[in-house]
Formats: sequence, C-alpha cells, structure tokens
Amino acid sequence: MSEAYPVAGVDGCPSGWIAVMWRGPGSNAIPVLCRTFADILALKVRVIAIDMPIGLPEVSGREVERQVRLLLGARRSSVFTVPARAAMSAADYRDACRINLAHSDPPRMISKECYHLFKKLREIDAAVTPQMQDRVFEAHPELAFRTMKGMALRHSKRTKEGRRERERLLRKVGFPLAALHTKSYRRVDVAPDDMLDAAALAWVARRIRDGESDRFPARPSHDVRGLRMEINA
Repeated sequence: MSEAYPVAGVDGCPSGWIAVMWRGPGSNAIPVLCRTFADILALKVRVIAIDMPIGLPEVSGREVERQVRLLLGARRSSVFTVPARAAMSAADYRDACRINLAHSDPPRMISKECYHLFKKLREIDAAVTPQMQDRVFEAHPELAFRTMKGMALRHSKRTKEGRRERERLLRKVGFPLAALHTKSYRRVDVAPDDMLDAAALAWVARRIRDGESDRFPARPSHDVRGLRMEINA
C-alpha cells in the first residue's frame, strides 16, 4: 500500500479547508490545514474528494441532492439545496434570497447556513474546470458513512454517540484514527467533526482512485460551465 498514490479528503472549516491525506489501509494519514482552495489543488495527491458542491444549477436544486437525501433518512437535512448560479452574484443575504426566489421552482429562499458557504462556493466555482474533474470530485461525508455502514447513521455527528458511531466505521474500513487527534490545530480553526468528515472523504477518494466508488446520479447532468453535478461515495 505504501506505493499507492496518496489521495485527500477535504472539508470546509472555520480557517479555510482541512485536508486529510491518505494512501489507504495500512498507511498513516496526514491532516493539513489549507487557507485557500488553491492550496488544496497544490497538494501532491492523485484524487481530491471535497464536501462542497461542484456545478451550479440555473434553477435552484439539483437531482443529485434529491437522490442522496432519499438514502440518508434521518440525516437527510445535512444535504442542503444548492442555490441557483445567479444567486452567487448577490451583494448580501437578502439579495441572495431575492435572486434565488426568482430562479427556483417552487420559489425557494436560501438558508443562512448555506449563505455562509457562498465564499467557498465561489472559490470552488472559480477554480474547477471540467478537465479537472478527473482529479477533483464532489462527495458528502454523511453519504460516505452511510456507504461504510450500509444504512443511514442513527446519530448526529455533533453528539458523542454520533462521533463514536463514525469513529467505529472509520476504524472498520482501516482508517488510522490516531491521525485525527492531532494537537496541531485549535478548535477555532478546525472542529473535531470537520476532521472526521475529511477522513470519511479521504476514504471516498481512495475508492475513486481504486475504481470502487459509486456515483449519484449514475448519469449526471452538467451545468452551463460543463461541470458534472454528482456526488461520489
């Protein structure tokens, strides 16, 4: 396994992006805090699996979110509705809601939680091209954990029970949990659940590299920039 190309699972965090680099079972994992997505792209890894939408629809909402929510059961609220591309140009939250209402059917506003991700959404959309989608893949940690378990998880990741549930699953697939307990990062920079999510995405990235991953939907649509709108697990 030491000869396998490393991959990275990437999750947004308060100070930018947390990447967990890994080669697969039997190897160590290395968490890396990156301030920008450009820093993520500069990592020497074969595959990047990231928890952030790639591909923005003209009409708010994508088929992939609808499919994945059906699989997640009680955890379906972790998958937010992707705003319309036009909303990305909004000056503020109220303006974003106004634009999205005009570009959704039925008319739909934007949650505050989603709006707070706009900076990262814009960063991804400005950087990723269709040609890069053989290296950079959209993934979702709850779908990753669901795939590990074979069914939706019972507990929220923000609870002690949820953290234990996710750690058990990572241990089961051969992920080195010791790497997640690093003292290098302050909680205000990287939350514990950010690290867990990035580890789950590193597992997805390894599956993509090795040709074992699943894709939702099986035949994804493309946005106006030609980006595939899909979630991998």
